[in-house]
Amino acid sequence: MKSIFSKAMMLVAFAAALLSFSPRFGGEGFEVYLNGKVLLQQFGKDMHTVKSLRLGKLNPQDKLSIRYYHCGQNGTNRTLTIRDEKNNVLKVWRYTNSAASNEMLCRNEDIISLQKTGNALIRLYYSCREVPGERLLANIVTADNPVVAARK
Repeated sequence: MKSIFSKAMMLVAFAAALLSFSPRFGGEGFEVYLNGKVLLQQFGKDMHTVKSLRLGKLNPQDKLSIRYYHCGQNGTNRTLTIRDEKNNVLKVWRYTNSAASNEMLCRNEDIISLQKTGNALIRLYYSCREVPGERLLANIVTADNPVVAARK
């Protein structure tokens, strides 16, 4: 009996260890990619801190994407919103409800035009039906905004 109990406990511990390494199986988090390279990644308790994301100069052919994980499922009615320092909405992207992919692509032409606006601070927000309100993901620092770079 003791042998069965110890084997069961080892199996539970092993399964918990495996599940703790993958953001897709539960919890909350997000990743920001530029051309397939991870620029920012936050999960669990790190979601309460907001980091700055330095994009630099984007080219129209660059691919900026965000993946948001919520309890291992893709959100529905997903949006990404860019706001300025005064909380004014500069750009909103809306995404279809897809069970196949949680990748949200941002049009680089839009980001490039936002880089030229001269805003001292640009913020990236995520929202979906499953997450109440908007979630601030990152402050965006662009190459043309030296004021923000100095604040960092």
